[in-house]
Amino acid sequence: MMDKIILAGFGGQGVMFLGKVLAYAGMGANLEICWIPSYGPEMRGGTANCSVILSDEEINSPVIDEADAAIVLSKPAYDKFAPRIKLGGVLVVNTSLVKLDHMRKDIKIIQIPATDIANQLGYANIANMVCLGALLPNLKLIDLEKIENSMKQVTKKKPELLKSNLRAINKGIDYIRDKKIEVYTLKKDEFVCWS
Repeated sequence: MMDKIILAGFGGQGVMFLGKVLAYAGMGANLEICWIPSYGPEMRGGTANCSVILSDEEINSPVIDEADAAIVLSKPAYDKFAPRIKLGGVLVVNTSLVKLDHMRKDIKIIQIPATDIANQLGYANIANMVCLGALLPNLKLIDLEKIENSMKQVTKKKPELLKSNLRAINKGIDYIRDKKIEVYTLKKDEFVCWS
């Protein structure tokens, strides 16, 4: 089983941090992992994306042609990466910053006002973690416990970040549950609603 995930937005939105969290969660689950960052010519404000592959078997190629899932935090990221989601895949879109003028009908698009939710928590810069919470129920190989353990590793040098980031992840999960947004179960391509 494998999860191929693309994370994209502007530099400074925590795209690489998000990738690290997923990669460490995969390591904590004893999975094979691949994390590849990619920056635009400018760091903050330029484009940033990374790909993360989580697998319970050997990863033959680090390249993601078609992703199982993606989180996009900006309109340019949406325009570039929405076409790369495979049929039946999942796309989480931060609708606080991305207005959707066109949407694919063959993938599951989760629209979440992540920046607005992060602002309600008092930290605008954790919208990435809100989106992770929205994506998490759709992943096949990692769960909230693995993400929590990963966050402890990734924030080890700045433990004050742990609590706010975990709150943001849980807010993303709550949003999906409260809005009764369809999510994948562990069985591929089977949908179920939170009750």
